[in-house]
Amino acid sequence: MRLRSLAALFALGLLAGCAAQPTKVPGTPAAPAEAEKPAARLTLLPASFSDLSGWSVDRTADALPALLKSCDRLVKQPGDRALGPDGMMGRVSDWIGPCAAIAKLPAGDHVALRRAVENLFQPWAATDNGTAEGLFTGYYESSLRGSFKRQGKYQTPLYKRPADLVMVELGEFRPNLKGERIAGRVVDGQLKPYADRKAIEAGALNGKGLELLYVDDPVDAFFLQIQGSGRVTLPDGSQVRVGYDGQNGQPYFAIGRELVARGALAKEDVSMQSIRAWLEANPAQAAAVMNTNPSFVFFRRLEGEGPLGAQGVALTPGRSLAVDRTFIAYGVPVWLDAQDPLDAKTRIRRLMVAQDTGGAIRGPVRGDVFWGHGADAEQRAGLMKSPGRYWLLLPKGVTPAVS
Repeated sequence: MRLRSLAALFALGLLAGCAAQPTKVPGTPAAPAEAEKPAARLTLLPASFSDLSGWSVDRTADALPALLKSCDRLVKQPGDRALGPDGMMGRVSDWIGPCAAIAKLPAGDHVALRRAVENLFQPWAATDNGTAEGLFTGYYESSLRGSFKRQGKYQTPLYKRPADLVMVELGEFRPNLKGERIAGRVVDGQLKPYADRKAIEAGALNGKGLELLYVDDPVDAFFLQIQGSGRVTLPDGSQVRVGYDGQNGQPYFAIGRELVARGALAKEDVSMQSIRAWLEANPAQAAAVMNTNPSFVFFRRLEGEGPLGAQGVALTPGRSLAVDRTFIAYGVPVWLDAQDPLDAKTRIRRLMVAQDTGGAIRGPVRGDVFWGHGADAEQRAGLMKSPGRYWLLLPKGVTPAVS
């Protein structure tokens, strides 16, 4: 999780149980009883472009920048590197030809890209042991007001990553833990938990010179940690970008649950917008509620194009998707079909690219749509808790095992 944030943790923690009942792919076995539910497993079923509702009308070329960035990153890896679990998405060498062909396409030509994708790729319906429907949430690039100096209304620090913070990719030690991380600090040769949010807010990092910026609203700072990236407007009107640069390793707790437990919000009314409104209306209690989430995120200043996803490429609004990297390889094109967060009768049907991940993006059919920056992006991300499904587009010739 680089840019990607904890936005989906926020949504998933609040909205567990709110998604529609899963859809079964015809011809797959019935789901076992809850007590016998198997471990999550990506199963792919062959499909055709005619199965992708909306394929012929999508503004396909809007996804070209995302495709080009991911291809550029992908083809620089060793050709024999396997992609996805058990190499289900082929090897890097399988992607070199399709990526080269896409790189020759003109910008803005929806028809040309659509035809190229149809010629180069094969759709595969993604399921979790045959269950096609999953949960799709959203995230965005936050807006804040801040200063490089602590002065006046700018009193809430954004912290840089501490030098003693150690983040461990567990998959490097145990293959079955690929995609899992822990973090802490080394004490007497042993990795110990890092300070939690409450301790940090109480001054655990004071005097270490880690203050990156100071912002004027602690609630904005909290939500920046959930989103993972933001633009900070300085007193002179200029802007700086900040992005995720580490997390304290403490477990995430969705404060929406705390507000429901307190009777402050009804479960069905919980959203990013309703939580923010409650925190702003109850400043005397806000700090205590936010501190029930021990997770804390550190930031760095971003230069150039951004924000960056976990693949290491700049994200494309509306076309970049955060996925569970345990199941889906970065750079894979995805056709998404999910409920629109602003209108339950409308579908989001578009070509996207897997370019990011997140702490709560867990499962073979699970995604987080990056909506970009601004009020509309914030609204869509805050409301999105959409049932949906997706298809992976793999180079022709790559044939994953079909269960």
